[in-house]
Amino acid sequence: MIDWGPLVLTLKLAVVTTILLLIVSVPMAYWLANTKKRIKPIIETLVSMPLVLPPTVLGFYLLIVFSPSNAFGGWLDEQIGLRLIFSFEGLVFGSMIYSLPFMVHPIQSGLSNLPNSLQEASAILGKSKITTLIKVLLRNIKPSILTGIVLSFAHTIGEFGVVLMIGGNMPGQTKVASIAIYDEVEALNYGAAHVYSGVLFTVAFCILLLVYLVNGGFLKRFWK
Repeated sequence: MIDWGPLVLTLKLAVVTTILLLIVSVPMAYWLANTKKRIKPIIETLVSMPLVLPPTVLGFYLLIVFSPSNAFGGWLDEQIGLRLIFSFEGLVFGSMIYSLPFMVHPIQSGLSNLPNSLQEASAILGKSKITTLIKVLLRNIKPSILTGIVLSFAHTIGEFGVVLMIGGNMPGQTKVASIAIYDEVEALNYGAAHVYSGVLFTVAFCILLLVYLVNGGFLKRFWK
């Protein structure tokens, strides 16, 4: 009997993480695309660190920082009532950090490639920077935004090291599909592992295919 809970939890985690990442990444990408401050390379390096760090390293430090026995983790637990280890909220936070470059980089690249005349024209018309960003710039980088959304979603559903370190293996709360696959393989239950793996493979393939079709203009040519 297959327990579909880990797959449902994985999809929930991916959706929540992707939405929050989009909200956080748009202003961050806009700042990185336009700033000339000396701190920019440092911020870009920090954003890109999850690309090269082993997930277990990132997960380990998140576990240390947010542990109730740590000063900061204890403060969050006592003052705000927020415990980020071994909880769904912790999975979301860890996933956001782990998938951050997959959302920021495409949007930053899209904004950087836009002509300056768009912002200049909007400023001449008296539009604020926020209005310009939302109604002018973002509308012209829809493929970049879609790429960031899909890559972040796909990256989140495939996480293992970060979610295991910060979330553990709690059924119904933190046991996502990647951890379920590991458990089934350890138990030599390859049938269940095949089901979990097959679903994740299919979802990842479909959403990546969607990106290539949309960005390649295939769908527009098809419907003409």
